[in-house]
Amino acid sequence: METALICLALNMYHEARGEPLAGRIAVTQVVLNRTKSQQFPNTVCEVVKQARYRNNTLILHQCQFSWYCDGKSDKPTDQIEWEKALNLSTFILLNNVPDITEGGLYYHATSVNPYWAEHYTPVVTINNHIFYH
Repeated sequence: METALICLALNMYHEARGEPLAGRIAVTQVVLNRTKSQQFPNTVCEVVKQARYRNNTLILHQCQFSWYCDGKSDKPTDQIEWEKALNLSTFILLNNVPDITEGGLYYHATSVNPYWAEHYTPVVTINNHIFYH
């Protein structure tokens, strides 16, 4: 069974490993914000793994976080980046880190324009991601 730390670190690794520190923290805070929201599951792993299923089978490209069901390996291949994700996730879980997303529940890379973005209020842009309420 995966722990909150592993799920949080995997999400940080896959969603923000190329980002500076603020971007990594922000992506992680969205997961934590979702655990506090009635709109999403209440555990880190359930939030990270939230997806659509058909006949108990994960539907490709139908997840809250694209890496979880993009059909590629979910195992970290860059040991240095994986250790950074583990260390920073541990720090965030153990400390009261200010929420730099201002309660953000959604985000996307600045390089894309997803259809759903028009339904939410943009709050802040941090590095290569736009965060929304």
